[in-house]
Amino acid sequence: MAAATSGAVLNGLGSSFINGGKKSQALLAGTNRVTSAKKSVVVAALPPKKSWIPAVKGGGNLINPEWLDGSLPGDYGFDPLGLGKDPAFLKWYREAELIHGRWAMAAVVGIFVGQAWSGIPWFEAGADPGAIAPFSFGSLLGTQLLLMGWVESKRWVDFFNPESQSVEWATPWSRTAENFANATGEQGYPGGKFFDPLCLAGTIKDGVYIPDTEKLDRLKVAEIKHARLAMVAMLIFYFEAGQGKTPLGALGL
Repeated sequence: MAAATSGAVLNGLGSSFINGGKKSQALLAGTNRVTSAKKSVVVAALPPKKSWIPAVKGGGNLINPEWLDGSLPGDYGFDPLGLGKDPAFLKWYREAELIHGRWAMAAVVGIFVGQAWSGIPWFEAGADPGAIAPFSFGSLLGTQLLLMGWVESKRWVDFFNPESQSVEWATPWSRTAENFANATGEQGYPGGKFFDPLCLAGTIKDGVYIPDTEKLDRLKVAEIKHARLAMVAMLIFYFEAGQGKTPLGALGL
């Protein structure tokens, strides 16, 4: 009698009437599955998509491209040429934008500081013997080709094969596997003690770098905004240089 009652109870708990169908029955197989399913729903939720022209609602793919879903940091739907329709190209263009933006930010600071220190326009610094860098053009070019070529080739390989360059055989000195490992697990944002020594996007606990997702997401948006502004600034600097002017000169300094 007890066995029959127990069997009836188990059959009742497993019925589609109580569980709501086969999917709910599968979720009852273990607590971990229920938890993971709930987590996946939360992670999949994205913030409302922002527009680069907030006041305009129409315009189709010109204003609100369907291939840009707002998941990328700083994605405001600006792609009038449709360059990001292909997901593979979109990933590459974001990598290129990020790298060019970082170089542009470094260049803008270098142009202002270099001219303020030496008084030499940035577009003449390479040929002026009074410039800060005590190198000849040939030695500077050769060094840049060797060092930058090596670093960029590793970044290129790592883009198509993530984390392949953080192993010992890929680097010529010791402990580089630990230093160059991607601590955040996201392409273009390695983090870790080597790339985030100030722990702006994470913390170090017991000698191990632990990324902070909330801080990292906020810094991603801030970085890409500053990067875009720096690239526009560099474009203006080029036009000024064509007229023999400098940024400091344009500011009257």
